[in-house]
Amino acid sequence: MRALTGIDSLFLSLESRTNLFHVGAVSVLDPSTAPPGAPPPYEALRMVVENRIERIPPFQKRLVEVPAGLDHPRWVQQQPDLSRHLRRGALPAPGAERELAQYAADVLARPLDRSRPLWEIHVVEGLEGGLVAGVAKLHHSIVDGVSGTEVTAALMDLEAVAPSADGSDEIASEAVPGRLSLLRDAVFNTGRRVVPAARLVGRLASTATIMRNRNRLAEVSAPPGMFDGPRTSLSAQIGTERVVGLARVERADVNAVREATHVKVNDVVLALAASALRLYLDERGELPSEPMAGFVPVSVRGEADGDDLDTGVNRLSGMLVSLATDVADPLTRLMAVAESSRSAKEQHRVLGETLFSDMASMAVPALLGPGSRLYRSLGLSSRFPPFNVVVSSFPGPDFPLYCAGAEMVAYHPFGPVIDGACVNITAMSYRDQIGFGLLGCRDAVPDIEVLAHYIPEAMTELTKAVSAAGHRTSSPPARPLRGV
Repeated sequence: MRALTGIDSLFLSLESRTNLFHVGAVSVLDPSTAPPGAPPPYEALRMVVENRIERIPPFQKRLVEVPAGLDHPRWVQQQPDLSRHLRRGALPAPGAERELAQYAADVLARPLDRSRPLWEIHVVEGLEGGLVAGVAKLHHSIVDGVSGTEVTAALMDLEAVAPSADGSDEIASEAVPGRLSLLRDAVFNTGRRVVPAARLVGRLASTATIMRNRNRLAEVSAPPGMFDGPRTSLSAQIGTERVVGLARVERADVNAVREATHVKVNDVVLALAASALRLYLDERGELPSEPMAGFVPVSVRGEADGDDLDTGVNRLSGMLVSLATDVADPLTRLMAVAESSRSAKEQHRVLGETLFSDMASMAVPALLGPGSRLYRSLGLSSRFPPFNVVVSSFPGPDFPLYCAGAEMVAYHPFGPVIDGACVNITAMSYRDQIGFGLLGCRDAVPDIEVLAHYIPEAMTELTKAVSAAGHRTSSPPARPLRGV
């Protein structure tokens, strides 16, 4: 048994019927590469999970909540019933990208059952060209972006090999602690938090003074603060329905822009998201005159943290970056985003990597849950959005991966949406492309596929702008996936 960290517990405490804190991914696979005699996709994936479950700790965790939310919940190890976690589905004709996005949206709109390990994988058949898809959903309390990719990697191979039928791993299930034991531990841990909480208050006060002095003396403009972003239609309270958009750009195009402008890959991803949002809101006649603010999750994993799956906790912080949506020129917008990102990283360094996690550790569910519900009921989340959108990106392999012999031909990750920020844009590179996954609230952005379509358009626009400025940016045109 192990207590959740403050950040892990935070994602559970803030969850409600509408605010769901799970992450997900769509993996498109080509089963024609599997060796002869390989089992069908669903049976093949089940064999892979059975044989590797011992190597995937997030799949073995069952949540035990402390009575009255007086302390962070506990994890106990449990052998999962795979029939409840691995699902089989099919797309209606024609089985194109639109139907796949609708299927993924339906999966991501439903909460996970807290009485079982918090994950699901759907094997989806019926895609054009004989392809299949894996639609995965894992609660954010068991993985972050980096460890989520490690889960995917644990299910993959470097060659097209058929799954083994040697038998399954067995997990030793732990006993669930009693209520009195949990309450006794909660009282003890409350006392242990008194001194750290007092130190944290002093640290916050001194940090605030340092940041005010730094921002006043900084040669570059300070990054946006919480609640600084303009209010748009994407700042609404979210409902229970979700929509999904899928997009891809060529990795070579991103690298060409990065090399020509001396920015980071993440800066280019942020600029593409900013350009797409600018086009989308301008078309709706509601482009704000002030720059939108994006929340960018930051991994703070280090070598001392060990294996991402074995540690089993989120190693996350975050920063706010101006998306410069008030800037018309795409190249100028990119440079403004990169400058804001550099300033935000410096501010993050000054604040310290552990500030966010230290604050989260003090917020037990008994305080955080009611507080978040009051915040929503008063309408503060939409009247004063903390930021406008979440944009996240992380690197993936530049070589092919296979699941039970089926080659993965595309990967689209997803992050959660929250009240006040009805769109999440997440990207990961895989082979020669970068796959974007857009998740949104259907009430706020019912036509999210339009927003997704603007991302490759923004890539073309930015490439042309860089080329016109005298830089060389040559790469092959974006190509569609086989059968999708």
